[in-house]
Amino acid sequence: MLLTVGELAKRSGLTVRTLHHYDAIGLLRPSSRSDAGYRLYGQADIERLHRIQALRQLGLALADIGQALSGTQPPLAEVVDRQIAQLDRDLADAARLRERLVHLRTQLVSGQPPDLADWLDTLELMTMYEKYFTPEELKALPLHTDPDVLPEWSALVTRVQAAMDRGATPDDAEAQQLALQWMDMVGRGTGNNPAFLLRLHAMNTHEPGLRERNGISLALEQFVEQSMIRARLAIFARYLDEDEMVRMRAHYGRQMYAWPELIGELRAALDAGRPADDPAVQAMARRWMAMFREYAGDDPATHAKIREAYASEPDLRSGSAVDDALLAYVREAAASMAGRPH
Repeated sequence: MLLTVGELAKRSGLTVRTLHHYDAIGLLRPSSRSDAGYRLYGQADIERLHRIQALRQLGLALADIGQALSGTQPPLAEVVDRQIAQLDRDLADAARLRERLVHLRTQLVSGQPPDLADWLDTLELMTMYEKYFTPEELKALPLHTDPDVLPEWSALVTRVQAAMDRGATPDDAEAQQLALQWMDMVGRGTGNNPAFLLRLHAMNTHEPGLRERNGISLALEQFVEQSMIRARLAIFARYLDEDEMVRMRAHYGRQMYAWPELIGELRAALDAGRPADDPAVQAMARRWMAMFREYAGDDPATHAKIREAYASEPDLRSGSAVDDALLAYVREAAASMAGRPH
């Protein structure tokens, strides 16, 4: 069955003008034409249109959608699964706000005006995240949509503060274990999106009173960071000799917030299907290697040990959004710069 552009517009809810625009930019070209030259769309075209609209709902620009669709495509059932998951997140988000509004209304109709904290909690839920995230991004932020994440993170904050109150230091096994659990929560709360992590950090830094409300004081944040560094250094010590560890202890962790930014840029390039030999990707790979060598040095034998540690120890990658595909992408980009096979 073939549909004219007018029929497809009517059935899909799009305008003829939109479909013409998709054709003009090469995003959705009709598979055939009538004898009179009219556009005709078939089954494959309609499936592609579904993919386009699904990606638009996830917030991608048309240019990015074109790049995303130029590579190997996931099964259409997987695309539909993602849409269902997105709707589930929308419903959870709406349910959280509804629960807060019902609470306020109950107080109002009972003649007991909500106190200032209740109003502020509701306003914060409605507006704070919107200052740092687009609506589409909020739908993909588990900390904002998953009702289980925030209470679990709050409980972990309480446990970290209790350890600090007992006099724990970043060198203590308890503190290091809490820090590794924290990094797991970072991955869960951000959906393993390093860009989201940086924005959440910015919220904590720039929003007056937020630290007081969530319990993540500057002292607690620094305690977790130092404990995480010590925990990971202890893991590296199982793979490196003492001379190698001297450099690691002096330099590891210095680029703590530069790594998420770079990882986010590389992840976006990989997801968009940009080739590893793209000059921009190669530039990112050069930054990666420079930051890596800062703590790893220049000895290939040391590099091999560190790679073995990363491959064998999940706690070294938790919360970082670094997976095998991203590492392979970086290696491919580095190999393309050297002009050697990868």
